[in-house]
Amino acid sequence: MRTKKIRGFKQILHQIQEWRSQIIDLDLDVVRSNQRDYAKIWVPPYSYLAIGNSTYPEPKGQTRKEILEVLLDTYVSWKTTLDTLDEPYYLKIWLYDQRFSQSQVVCGIKSFLDFYENTFYKPEDQKKIDPANYGKLGNRIQSLEWEYAWDEEHFDDTSIGEIDHYVTEKDFYETRRWFKERLKKPHRKIKNPDPDSDIKEYYSFRHGTVWIGGE
Repeated sequence: MRTKKIRGFKQILHQIQEWRSQIIDLDLDVVRSNQRDYAKIWVPPYSYLAIGNSTYPEPKGQTRKEILEVLLDTYVSWKTTLDTLDEPYYLKIWLYDQRFSQSQVVCGIKSFLDFYENTFYKPEDQKKIDPANYGKLGNRIQSLEWEYAWDEEHFDDTSIGEIDHYVTEKDFYETRRWFKERLKKPHRKIKNPDPDSDIKEYYSFRHGTVWIGGE
């Protein structure tokens, strides 16, 4: 996998501020209608999809700090707005460690109040976030409660599909070979409790850590 270089910090900083202006104010009409909302990191090039055999590096240094500050500001702003509802709500920052560009602020009400509680696997052996890793934003990180969870990629035993779903038989067999090799790597295996489902097992491969933060 080839990593592309990123140039133009001033341009990226401008895009971060544009993104901030788009997400900082929570639209309660949207929340009431959908019973949830989220703010992902939409900052080029970090929000671009990987194409071919290349990818963009994760935000680092000052760029990472600026993005994290927007996530923290958004959390505070959304909390102020959600407090006006006078009803229970879910509001968290999902702070990805290794895949920082996946970080986001998430909220939910009513039927989505508990919906996100099982999004991530949380090991019994819980770890504590280290505010010192976040420089000048350490105090703001320390002001929230954080849960330790795993960032995982999920598959199931139907993931590769059927042979007639592929353009060529070669594509199917290459994908099946890749999947078999993937299953040789460490992962969590979970049986589907629904006996009527076509899916019998789920396979979860860990990428890194997700810190789930809120009050």
